[in-house]
Amino acid sequence: MGMSILTPAAVLVLWSLIMLFWLAYARFSAAAKLGNKEPVAPGLRGQDIDPKLPPSAAWKSHNYSHLMEQPTIFYPTVFILFLTGTATPITVIAAWAYVILRIIHSIYQSTVNKVMVRFAIFLTSTLCLLFLAVHAVLATL
Repeated sequence: MGMSILTPAAVLVLWSLIMLFWLAYARFSAAAKLGNKEPVAPGLRGQDIDPKLPPSAAWKSHNYSHLMEQPTIFYPTVFILFLTGTATPITVIAAWAYVILRIIHSIYQSTVNKVMVRFAIFLTSTLCLLFLAVHAVLATL
């Protein structure tokens, strides 16, 4: 059971990279439609161009940033459960639930982006993470 707790984390890593490519495609496509109206300043960052793009193009970028935030708690939590050998079928299910909810959150934020629905998905995934974190703390005692 210990190895399977790592699979959801690996899937979330892969999903994060998919979102990176999706945001790059969306950003470059939207920027190309704007044309070359102004020169690109040296050191320009993606977040600098987002206000000039349609909101739906920026949504992918916002989601990618979110994938670099809370999941940084998920990865070590899963690793603690793996290292201590305390992963159980229920923690594996919770890890998969977290990842599936994060993927749903990504797709929803990147396409529809209604805040209250997005928040409900986020909150549910956070409860899964809280469950995992409590188990990880107990595993270290």
